[in-house]
Amino acid sequence: MLRRNNNVESLSKSNDGVSRRKFLRGGVVAAGAAAGTLAAPAVLAQSPLVVKMQTSWPASDIWMDFARQYVERVETMSGGRLKIDLLPAGAVVAAFQVMDAVNDGVIDAAHSVSAYWYGKNKAASLFGTGPVFGGNPTTMLSWFYQGGGSELYKELTQDVMGLNVIGMMGFPMPAQPFGWFKEPVNSVADINGFKYRTVGLAADLMQSMGMSVAQLPGGEIVPAMERGVIDAFEFNNPSSDRRFGAQDVAKNYYLGSYHQASEAFEFLFNKDFMEDLDDDLRAIMEYSVEAASTANTALALNEYSKDLQELQDVDGVTVRQTPPEILEAQLEAWKELIVGLEEDTFFKKILDSQREWVERVSYYELLNSPDYRLAYNFFFPGKLPS
Repeated sequence: MLRRNNNVESLSKSNDGVSRRKFLRGGVVAAGAAAGTLAAPAVLAQSPLVVKMQTSWPASDIWMDFARQYVERVETMSGGRLKIDLLPAGAVVAAFQVMDAVNDGVIDAAHSVSAYWYGKNKAASLFGTGPVFGGNPTTMLSWFYQGGGSELYKELTQDVMGLNVIGMMGFPMPAQPFGWFKEPVNSVADINGFKYRTVGLAADLMQSMGMSVAQLPGGEIVPAMERGVIDAFEFNNPSSDRRFGAQDVAKNYYLGSYHQASEAFEFLFNKDFMEDLDDDLRAIMEYSVEAASTANTALALNEYSKDLQELQDVDGVTVRQTPPEILEAQLEAWKELIVGLEEDTFFKKILDSQREWVERVSYYELLNSPDYRLAYNFFFPGKLPS
């Protein structure tokens, strides 16, 4: 497995002095020539390039299934020329350390979220856990690809921070639940003083609303709840929450929140590794992000909805929507938080881009969207909470 860091040449050399690119482009010719003199096995020419990829998720999390959908597409479309060694959080580095590992070439790629390296630069959170301004997750993922987001992400990671990475976003995550609470909460006063788990800018948001926030990876949430380190928490979705046992430590589950309403997966690649690939293999690595995004969406809607039902029917969880008072307070808190964030000129540059996109795109989306709740209530009367 090739390893590199910022101090090595961009075309890394394997132990026998042959670069990945030369191996992939010239392997067949070289093997054929060798056959005449050394009788080298032809199978060597078809040895796959192994890509070491770590996620930020525990092995049992549904998000590992999402990462596998990416792996399946890369390996199938490459005809076996690429093989991804997919590893869970902690296999090489901790969940929050994958950006460093990709940058240093300790791993070739990672499957994570940008909020997990928010501690390096708060602007990272704007690519997943920032204010949505009224845009839904698909709106904000579209901003990344069509509204200038990818260029701003590249500017942040490569120019501002000097990181040796290439990043892409995939899978417009459904808005994240407000989370899990031991007792019902109906107002901002009810959550004042709570020790609460979230990540990214959502941590700043919740702190401004009177909470004390701990930023923890998913695998540490339930143990922290059991030890009293936190009183309440959110992670992301009913399937992940159920798999790590959220229902065993709290029974009140609040859906729909503005604290993280536009996140997407972050696919991280070591820049040298990507530039060392043949053009067609690099295209497969990149376009598989888009292909997996569609597959992830279908799997998420199926599994999240089933697990939400199981949480209620099997685990005795009371599912509620986040109270309007708390939602309104979140918007007010975002408004105040943005004022401070925009003191940083690069922050303001990103937020200006997002606002301009949402104002135009969501205007169309909201005017064009029929009232789906009205239609649902028509065909399934009494099912939704009033």
